[in-house]
Amino acid sequence: MKVLVVEDEVRLAQTVQRGLTAEGMSVDVFHNGVDGLWAASENLYDVIVLDIMLPGLSGYRVVETMRERGVWTPVLMLTAKDGEYDQIDALDLGADDYLTKPFSFNILVARLRALMRRGAPERPVVLAAGDLTLDPARKRVARAEVEIVLTSREFGLLEFLMRHRGDVVTKTEILAGVWDSAYDGDANIVEVYVGYLRRKIDVPFGRHAIETLRGMGYRLEADGG
Repeated sequence: MKVLVVEDEVRLAQTVQRGLTAEGMSVDVFHNGVDGLWAASENLYDVIVLDIMLPGLSGYRVVETMRERGVWTPVLMLTAKDGEYDQIDALDLGADDYLTKPFSFNILVARLRALMRRGAPERPVVLAAGDLTLDPARKRVARAEVEIVLTSREFGLLEFLMRHRGDVVTKTEILAGVWDSAYDGDANIVEVYVGYLRRKIDVPFGRHAIETLRGMGYRLEADGG
């Protein structure tokens, strides 16, 4: 197994390198995001261990750029002890797994072997509803080839609707799929964000892709409206 470790804590990086080498793995180590991105893009690795807090480029930006370039090597990100949102952001941007510092070396090895067995993920398919397209990998939305800029929450909502295009989805299902199952705020936040989406993907183009079914939920027309 060939492993890339991108970690700016030199002592930790050296410890991981020695341990993985003792496990029979070939290990390259870099201490900043710029060099790590170059290595990930120019060389073939079975798996990458990537810290979030890096000089030059953050781990977030490294994994995001990798996926934009079509580099699908499995990535295990190292996150802060209490970094729940770090973990969520890492997975959203294309990481495959995460490990919280401080971590057990044995757990690290087990996670890396599991990622290697799983192999590189397939590139996400571009979703389409008529001339409305959403590229999960590049975080790009377009209508009739005109790019549309969305916030991360708007993007998540549109992706959910497009994956269920033609079907009626309730506010509860949207909250569970786009926010999270523990969300206990006002369910009308869904209505607010549907309005935001309509003003970006429909109104400027004279379309009506998102349908409101009173008392039931919402439906994205399969033909894009």
